[in-house]
Amino acid sequence: MTMHMIKLKALDHLVLTVASIEATCAFYRDVLGCEVITFGEGRKALTFGTQKFNLHEVGHEFLPNARVACAGSADLCLITENPLDEVEAALNAAGVPIEEGPVPRTGATGPLLSLYIRDPDGNLIELSNRT
Repeated sequence: MTMHMIKLKALDHLVLTVASIEATCAFYRDVLGCEVITFGEGRKALTFGTQKFNLHEVGHEFLPNARVACAGSADLCLITENPLDEVEAALNAAGVPIEEGPVPRTGATGPLLSLYIRDPDGNLIELSNRT
């Protein structure tokens, strides 16, 4: 019997469930430089590079959705183009508290240097440079 294996290639998008789509869009646009797009029937998403975060507002989730969809449950690592000292300066200028870092971490392809912040829902956002 031949075993067929699924081979994943890439992440196309992920969904963030948020308390306020407006507040989330403002934070990711103004602090992290994402583009806010509208797609489908007025749905919102955040884009950067070749990545997309679709947004669902608590109580108005698009179906199907995660079994326990709630705001503030994500823990994401994002690779920045800017050196981490520039990221830290931009966060300080925007009044965004840095929870931890810079600290060494291990990413999907090797070592990282990372800062940790929280978005408006309390999601943990790791901003990293590959080292």
